[in-house]
Amino acid sequence: MTIRERLGLRPIINVSGTMTTLGASIIVPEAIAAMAEIASQWVEMDDLQRAASTVVARLTGGEAGFITACCASGITMAIAGAMTGTNLLAIERLPDDTEGLKSEVVIQLGHIVNYGAPIDQSIRLAGARVVPAGTVSVTQDYHVREAINERTAAALYVVAHHTVQYGMLSLEEFCEICHAKGVPVIVDAASEYDLRSFLARGADIVVYSGHKFLSGPTSGIVTGRKDLVRAAYLQNRGVARAMKVGKESIAGTIAALEAWEKRDHAGIRKREEAALNLWKDALQGLPGIVARIIPDPTANPLDRLQIFVAPESRFTAAGLASALAAGSPPIIVRNHEVERGHFFLDPCNLHPGEAEIVAERLRAVLTAKDRPADAMKVARKDSAGALRWPD
Repeated sequence: MTIRERLGLRPIINVSGTMTTLGASIIVPEAIAAMAEIASQWVEMDDLQRAASTVVARLTGGEAGFITACCASGITMAIAGAMTGTNLLAIERLPDDTEGLKSEVVIQLGHIVNYGAPIDQSIRLAGARVVPAGTVSVTQDYHVREAINERTAAALYVVAHHTVQYGMLSLEEFCEICHAKGVPVIVDAASEYDLRSFLARGADIVVYSGHKFLSGPTSGIVTGRKDLVRAAYLQNRGVARAMKVGKESIAGTIAALEAWEKRDHAGIRKREEAALNLWKDALQGLPGIVARIIPDPTANPLDRLQIFVAPESRFTAAGLASALAAGSPPIIVRNHEVERGHFFLDPCNLHPGEAEIVAERLRAVLTAKDRPADAMKVARKDSAGALRWPD
């Protein structure tokens, strides 16, 4: 029996992407080997993090870096570090006692997203107050400039498909305004492929997920200015104690970073393109279905298949996504926009042979004579399932 069978877990095929709710990514063999090798060893954790800092700095162009539990914890640590600096007593006083500290964080309103939890909570966990700038549809330069005052500790810039994709200030504009007033800029680049550009474009600290495109264990990578990285790392003596990372994840993330340097990125891209074309061809000529290959909205070197579902298919987008998830094997699509009549297929987390299974299942579901009972269901928000856990 496989581990999924032993634990009673469904053997899903992931065409949703690097989603935390699905386990994030397929960990590369180099990271698995490093995690297994260090698991039985004693290490001095600060020295292990020093080794990580060297690798992180080389890969990202930062002055220093470290590994933490995830990107969300890295954001909290970076913000807390901007508030306390290296004042160890101030670190122990967070999050409720911020007397004498700068404790406001500016963020564009269109960047206050939910990635499974609200990003403003990562700010508030540090003890900081969220200061939204602009509106949900547009941020002007003066919105950010006037939001900064003597209490501003940092500014947070979010790079994600969840954010409003128009009308916001660019990273360069945002950094220029903040730096003119002496405010450091922290970038949430959790699911971004490019490890170097955000620092090069002006950010002071960048936080990545180690478990998404890098295909490492669940982890966060903090990189940037040495003084800010040091202050963020020291939060392990305070609020980040609850966010600590094990030696296995640190070693695995180091190995994933080193493997990234040698990865056949062009070969991976070619395999992904083949899967996309296979799926698009499988959907050709089906009533009510239109499929097109589109680029990633944040300019990652990745395309996805966008599938538009019209009533002629006798499905809604939500109904078709549900039918695929309920099948055997279950196929989980990228369904965060089903209420707009479409969903996406992401090719970046496929095991060999799975692209063909997805193509076959798409065709089978859409050409079947009968439709499931919820084929025409309307997308709606429903938290009932979450509230039933662990039942």
